Amino acid sequence: MVHAITQPIATQSALTEADVHSMDAYWRACNYLAVGMIYLRDNPLLKQPLRPEHVKHRLLGHWGASPALSFTYIHCNRLIKKYGLDMIFMAGPGHGAPGVLGPVYLEGTYSELYPDKSEDLEGMGRFFKQFSFPGHIGSHVTPETPGSIHEGGELGYSLSHAYGAVLDNPELIVTCVVGDGEAETGPLAAAWHSNKFINPARDGAVLPILNLNGYKIANPTILARISVEELEYLFRGYGYTPYIVEGSDPAEMHRKMAAVMEECMLAIKAVQREARIGGNIERPRWPMIVLRTPKGWTGPQEVDGHKVEGFWRAHQVPMGGMHSNPEHLRLLEEWMRSYRPEELFDENGTLIPELKALAPEGDRRMGANPHANGGLLRRALKMPAFQDYAIEMSRPGTVTFENTKVLGFLMRDIMRDNPDNFRLMGPDETASNRLQAVYEVTKKVWMADLYPEDLDGSQLSRDGRVMEMLSEHTLQGWLEGYLLTGRHGLFHTYEAFAHVVGSMFNQHAKWLDVCRNHVPWRRSVSSLNILLSSLVWRQDHNGFSHQDPGYVDLVTNKNPDVVRVYFPPDANCLLSVADHCFRSVDYINVIVADKQKHLQYLSMEEAVKHCTKGIGIWDWASNDDCGTELDIPDVVMACCGDIPTLESLAATAILREEFPYLKVRFINVVDLFKLMSAGEHPHGLSDWDFNSLFTPDKPVIFNFHGYPWLIHKLVYRRANQERIHVRGYKERGNINTPLELAINNQIDRFNLVIDVIDRVPKLGSAAAYVKERMKNKIIECVAYAHTHGMDSEEITGWQWPG
Repeated sequence: MVHAITQPIATQSALTEADVHSMDAYWRACNYLAVGMIYLRDNPLLKQPLRPEHVKHRLLGHWGASPALSFTYIHCNRLIKKYGLDMIFMAGPGHGAPGVLGPVYLEGTYSELYPDKSEDLEGMGRFFKQFSFPGHIGSHVTPETPGSIHEGGELGYSLSHAYGAVLDNPELIVTCVVGDGEAETGPLAAAWHSNKFINPARDGAVLPILNLNGYKIANPTILARISVEELEYLFRGYGYTPYIVEGSDPAEMHRKMAAVMEECMLAIKAVQREARIGGNIERPRWPMIVLRTPKGWTGPQEVDGHKVEGFWRAHQVPMGGMHSNPEHLRLLEEWMRSYRPEELFDENGTLIPELKALAPEGDRRMGANPHANGGLLRRALKMPAFQDYAIEMSRPGTVTFENTKVLGFLMRDIMRDNPDNFRLMGPDETASNRLQAVYEVTKKVWMADLYPEDLDGSQLSRDGRVMEMLSEHTLQGWLEGYLLTGRHGLFHTYEAFAHVVGSMFNQHAKWLDVCRNHVPWRRSVSSLNILLSSLVWRQDHNGFSHQDPGYVDLVTNKNPDVVRVYFPPDANCLLSVADHCFRSVDYINVIVADKQKHLQYLSMEEAVKHCTKGIGIWDWASNDDCGTELDIPDVVMACCGDIPTLESLAATAILREEFPYLKVRFINVVDLFKLMSAGEHPHGLSDWDFNSLFTPDKPVIFNFHGYPWLIHKLVYRRANQERIHVRGYKERGNINTPLELAINNQIDRFNLVIDVIDRVPKLGSAAAYVKERMKNKIIECVAYAHTHGMDSEEITGWQWPG
């Protein structure tokens, strides 16, 4: 049930006339800095008449959203000071970085972290010049920006990041400015529903502010071209209480914004008080604000006879050509002097004390808030001993178990022992991916309506820490916001649909890359751990649309410093890999593990050693360890992935039975990047180690979980690549049985035996009869599947012969 906010509405402005005057002066200082960042490389306070050499040759950045961002920022500052709030700022219009950098510089945080950008004339000059300048900072709210946990390069993720940040953070408030262009993206549209997952008793609050300035690059925005009534209905339908602040007169807008933000903040505090003291944790109608201001507010109204302020031409750089157009240079100087910088900064270029006093102090400054540098707050997880969850076996390949189910047992106890800093995110698939053991200690958070029948297995709770929503963007955004503010978690999804968040993965990888390699004051945060399950080779029943293992191809394109990909072949290996990933920092760890029952191969002791190495020979499956002969093995059977491992082992068993004189080396790969050269990836093998495993010249039959050409890409620097023959998924699928799907893509045991026969010269024509039998087995197995709708017991009940 939704209950409305009952806090009385403010009936008068929260500001005195003196407050209006000082806040407007502070805002003018922010706007002056924003323009200076976009245009100037010298003469920062216009102590000289503006000349072409003072202006950058390449004008980059976005003016249009900047004034509204700084306007909102300083109104947040007022509330932080008045109520002692713990607040961070999220800028959805990421290109509007000048509107954030300005107030962060004025509050002093920027100069503390970058002492050469000091709060004086010289520092201001460097502050201006560095913006969108080669070798320096970009035009978004990048990781170099103090107080930022959201760059806004790719639009759509600000709101999910904001909501993720406040989970299990009861005192934190995130003011999230959503661009009206950004609001048209699918991820942002879905993220408005995050309010159905916020428990006011244990979580903080998000104050969304829609920056309705009306235009994108060269088009109007949809939400700006519908009626106020329709706009209000939209957000009431989402479950919010919308407040509209509209206008263009600065003084009047300061009064309106102060009154509405005060009302919103009092409403938030009332809801939290009611939940925490009164025990009412029903879903409230959280407040949100529609801030309707002109695009490029306070900028040039017209340039060359064309409307600029309040139109799409204000989106980026309102005018250029200062080195060749004196009139534009004159307009720029007139524009900058309109902010009256001589009233705002002293002779040394420092903000005057009465304005400096408007900003919060210390960690209350949004640029210095430790939640925006989450590694400062991160606590290591209390990890149970993963060895305690081991699958026991007397010999390899004879016991079956659901690999991810064991991971569920481990995660259950992690969530039990870490009740306020670990969350599990997945799109309606926790039980499907066999992680349901977590429900023994926590449920799925659900603040929307509850029905009596939900008690019958739905696992819903107002206080859960499992989060399910059929929007991968929102889920990953929640988790990224959660991690970047110092916590831990796991995102799991069906393998084929991980592509939905492929570009979102890109953005987070780039964020980590910059933090790790270029921003030393950023503290390490927990890794983004992604479990891909419901894998391609067991999507025979769902069909072709559910078969796509290509997400890992995308992952391998990123900087090797920040990405890892693991293919544990059994449950004990999955436990070892998961323990490592949950302890790690500053990576994106992708774990590929199926949820169905699979044979188990390694004891826990063996699994730990194997996963620590990342790649290794399975001696129990090999028969080439026979002394010092230089011509052995005859062939290397390599595999990566749980299902390809099964088929490679079955093929090896056939080879050893049919050709007892054939020397076979069996290699399993857990850490995909072991295949790369040591100079290309920190986990890569040296050429010596690679050749020691795979030999310098013997044929390698590599059975891979994903697309085969990925292996060729990873080993492209290795010698004699023509000897490495890779099998993998080749887009040949339908409604199949598991073995038929493997046969269609030639990763099955029978095709692998044929591959060996075709590539090991010593077998010669004597192997022709075995090859024929393999072809016959393929025909028989496909016929059985088409007749009975399943694979035969010979296939489903296969075990390693030992």
